[in-house]
Amino acid sequence: MTAAPGAGRERSATPLRADCVADSAGGLTFDIGGTGDTGPAHLLLRRPDGDEIALPLTLAEGGRLRASLPSSVDLPEGRWDAYAQFAEATPRHLTSGCNDLRSLVDRALGGTAPGIAVRIPHPTRQGTLAVRSWLRAPHAEAGELRIREGELRVRGRMYGTGLAEDAYAEVRERGGPRSVLRADVSGSAADFGFTVPYAPLAPGLWDLWLRPAGEGGPRVRLARLLDDVADKKPVFRYPRAAVRAEHGAVEAWPYYTVDNDLSVTVSATDRPG
Repeated sequence: MTAAPGAGRERSATPLRADCVADSAGGLTFDIGGTGDTGPAHLLLRRPDGDEIALPLTLAEGGRLRASLPSSVDLPEGRWDAYAQFAEATPRHLTSGCNDLRSLVDRALGGTAPGIAVRIPHPTRQGTLAVRSWLRAPHAEAGELRIREGELRVRGRMYGTGLAEDAYAEVRERGGPRSVLRADVSGSAADFGFTVPYAPLAPGLWDLWLRPAGEGGPRVRLARLLDDVADKKPVFRYPRAAVRAEHGAVEAWPYYTVDNDLSVTVSATDRPG
């Protein structure tokens, strides 16, 4: 019996469901349901810039295929789309199944960690499987945020380096004249805190950085990465504060960028501060 024209192409283009389990060390295990395909198979992680990592798929219990990405294997920072490739066939998109991220909730690393490596599997808007990866060394993890009386109070923890006596935070204007506001840092060992007053900030976007070793040391972007939320921008919402600022009446509020970095938006308003 002859297959209908194009039947093979339709089959090869059919997405396959993949379940993923994350461990606390940063490793990932992928399981794909039985496919009926034979021969060598790989799970591909592909970044938009063309970088690609191939992980062997091997037979596991129940006829499923399994691939592992150990924490010891570097996954450069970025978003990686997941595919399955059988022999020399065209890679097939993987549909996101069950992602077990329990080990990432409220993840805490040892104080001696040189930096952080985070991989969070997640469904894309199209329902396919992707992995978001971050590699930061050193890293400033944003913790509790409090908004009161026209200012933002930030607490966090430093990884990969300690805090010097002359450590400080920077609030840097994105684009434009690139103004910089300094904020004193309090804390000891790896834990830090600082306050960002909204009044000196002109309308625009302001990015938060930490200078743990003072002016002569590295500039470290504040971010919230040590949990199970791959995209915090639509999930973490904070109240707006109306302020009579140096540049007129404004509203200001913190937010997380598409890379989960911490920033502040300042918007001009006609309402009194």
